[in-house]
Amino acid sequence: MTAPAEQGGRLAGPLSTSVANLCRRLQPQVSPRTAAGFAEVLRRLGAPLQVAVAGRIKSGKSTLVNALIGRRVAPTDIGECTRLVTRFQYGTVDRIEVVFTDGRKQVLPFAPDGMIPAELGVDIDEVSHVEAYLTNAVLQGMTVIDTPGLGSLDAASVSRTEQLLGAATASDGGDGIDGDDAGSDELDDTSRNAVAGAEAVLYVVTQGVRADDQQALAAFTAATASREAGPVNAIAVLNKADTITPESVEGSGGDVWLAASMLAEKQAATLKPRVADVLPVIGLVAESAESGQFTSADADALGRLANLDDDILEMMLISADMFTSWECDVPAGVRVRLLEKLDLFGIRQGVEAVRADPEITAGTLRRRLLDASGLAAVRARLSTVFAARADGIKAAAALASVTALAHASGDPAERQRVHDAIEVLLAKPEAHQLRLLEALTLVASGAVDMPEDLSEEVLRVGSNAEIPAQLGKPGATPHAELVTYALERAGWWRSFASFGATPAQSRVAHVVHRAYFLIWQQLRESGGGAR
Repeated sequence: MTAPAEQGGRLAGPLSTSVANLCRRLQPQVSPRTAAGFAEVLRRLGAPLQVAVAGRIKSGKSTLVNALIGRRVAPTDIGECTRLVTRFQYGTVDRIEVVFTDGRKQVLPFAPDGMIPAELGVDIDEVSHVEAYLTNAVLQGMTVIDTPGLGSLDAASVSRTEQLLGAATASDGGDGIDGDDAGSDELDDTSRNAVAGAEAVLYVVTQGVRADDQQALAAFTAATASREAGPVNAIAVLNKADTITPESVEGSGGDVWLAASMLAEKQAATLKPRVADVLPVIGLVAESAESGQFTSADADALGRLANLDDDILEMMLISADMFTSWECDVPAGVRVRLLEKLDLFGIRQGVEAVRADPEITAGTLRRRLLDASGLAAVRARLSTVFAARADGIKAAAALASVTALAHASGDPAERQRVHDAIEVLLAKPEAHQLRLLEALTLVASGAVDMPEDLSEEVLRVGSNAEIPAQLGKPGATPHAELVTYALERAGWWRSFASFGATPAQSRVAHVVHRAYFLIWQQLRESGGGAR
């Protein structure tokens, strides 16, 4: 096991450190099996944030994974690997490990094209998941988990994803373990599932949000967050935004990207409060531009298309068939390759960029395409929602795992000992963020009924990492006004907690009051505030 000092150096922040110390203190006081679970929790606390990319089959998850990593490594065609959970994490040597359900591991090389082989050469019914280690700086701060598509006809693939997202029923057990195994230090299925799930999710939707999308997100939030978190650990992307028909979205004015943005806003309202936001993205263009698939030859081909007559080009861009079959100076094979990398929307964007600047370089053209894909906004939101709050997200997920492990032990005294230790931790001032996440979950799930305007405020304060967003004030708001507003809202919520609130509402109100008070203190300390 990693030494505490070394492991602590990798922890996300003070909350993760507190939970890690709790696990270490409790390990000698619990059964060997529960202690083994705590050791796994400690390992996960010291690891990068685990972000699962999930969604329905053919929603473009693997393409988006490649774009996020910046390397075309996850297979996007239907094959063995698309039926397995694959974890992409940082390593000093590029390698693949196939992890079997019995704990065995088999090391494989990447395919000649740099991707995970489409066929692994093993019985995938015996495979738990695949670990892919990459010398990629992006993965030093975040492990990206590619999942099989929900809605697949392959029941085993769906089960693997549901287990990762927390929808599997294995963790529902807690009635005890067989006496013969009580002294084992091996994790049983219940305990393993309690600590194996992702800590955050990037959920991929297309034009229609279905009921099982909401069910999967609900299961994920419940399993990873328990009472200590909420929509801070889930965002969604509207992928394949270029396939949206602008005419189907009223008010878009025929603009594809505006139509996608408006549809994403509607989907955010549908998925609320399960996700913090829904952002449009064109995964295929993002993957090609970010992973090195877009080459100088492709830039030259776009240049040749830009020289075509306007009417001819418009006719070609009506459909993929028209684009590849039309007689013109650009060879059909070249056009097929462009279509595979950029689709019609990306080709149009590239041609327009060339026409605006005939001297544009391949590198600049690649960056223009990347800008048009919407990936930058997704990365920024990942940084805001996940990276900036990794400490709270990881600590909350770890506490949920600790609670599940204690529950699965079947020992009432052990369960109470763990419960009491968690309550002591949550009573500390530095653990207020966890209290806020707990309050957010209670309101978001409907466990505590609040007036709509107050529910909105709780979600806003708890779901955002930046103070202006927490206060509902734009970035240009004067500092002094933010200070005054934070103090006013702190006072209001304290009064509401004491007068007029139900006991359940009062519990939430006290937490929100404290949140505003801490924001007020932070603003004053940063300077420029009212005295």
